[in-house]
Amino acid sequence: MKSFLFAIMLFAFIAVGCAHAPQVASSPATVAASQAQPAPAAATQEEMPAKAPETTVKSPEAPVSPEKGNINNDASLDYAEEVKEEQAPAIADPIEPFNRSMFEFNDKLYFWLLKPVAQGYKAVVPEEARVSVKNFFSNLGFPIRFLSCLLQADAKCAATEVGRFTVNTVWGIGGLMDPAAGKDLNLQKQDVDLGQTLGIWGVGQGFYIVWPLMGSSSARDSIDIAGEYFLYPASYMSLIAPWYVWPVVRSYEEVNRTSLRIGDYEALKSAAIDPYVAVRDAYVQYRWKKIKLKGAPIEELAPSGMRMER
Repeated sequence: MKSFLFAIMLFAFIAVGCAHAPQVASSPATVAASQAQPAPAAATQEEMPAKAPETTVKSPEAPVSPEKGNINNDASLDYAEEVKEEQAPAIADPIEPFNRSMFEFNDKLYFWLLKPVAQGYKAVVPEEARVSVKNFFSNLGFPIRFLSCLLQADAKCAATEVGRFTVNTVWGIGGLMDPAAGKDLNLQKQDVDLGQTLGIWGVGQGFYIVWPLMGSSSARDSIDIAGEYFLYPASYMSLIAPWYVWPVVRSYEEVNRTSLRIGDYEALKSAAIDPYVAVRDAYVQYRWKKIKLKGAPIEELAPSGMRMER
């Protein structure tokens, strides 16, 4: 009996002890954790297709706002603005038939007369002498540039022209040399004229016109024709010399200038489908830059087919 009772008590003790022992695998926290573990894996598999497009959108080719400091994007914006700024405005051409006729006349005059004479003159006269002649006539153009500087309210420009004229006239042997442009003084020729002055004060270019002998111009820039006559000292040679002296001097000036630029007009014409349009666009671009970059030395864009400034 005692042994039977002992067996029953031992069984009850073991059963109670096993019931109160820690069960890691079957505890509520472990069960919840074990049930929650598959969920992230399933969610990851389901979300991967949805997140893939986001990765594509954030690829390096996607545009980035300038605020984020993307160097390539900033450079692209600056380049686009620069290209936009470099586009000259178009010019009206209501008298195109007349302009084309004058263009053909000037073109034939250049190839049949001016260029052959300039080539012969170039073969005889050394380049140093021709450059000196160019400097002399450029020095005579001082009144036009000086007045243009004053009308533009540019005191520095006017002072530079006065200094250049004084130095080149006295020490440059009447303007044959250009010591004012040397490193010591650095008084560069001011690329100004009356037509540019009107443009700086907001006067529009008007319509395009090709003058016989003088080439490309516009309604606004045609004021230079009158300005060059009344302000150019050589124009008054007829007061002290026969009437034909001034045309001869003016022709010699043009021949000398052309001899230093033979090939420029030919290159422009040969590269153009329509030479008339090419010269017109080049002239508009050149004049627009003279107004936009006032005071900066700008290389002349084309020779005899366009009207050039002194």
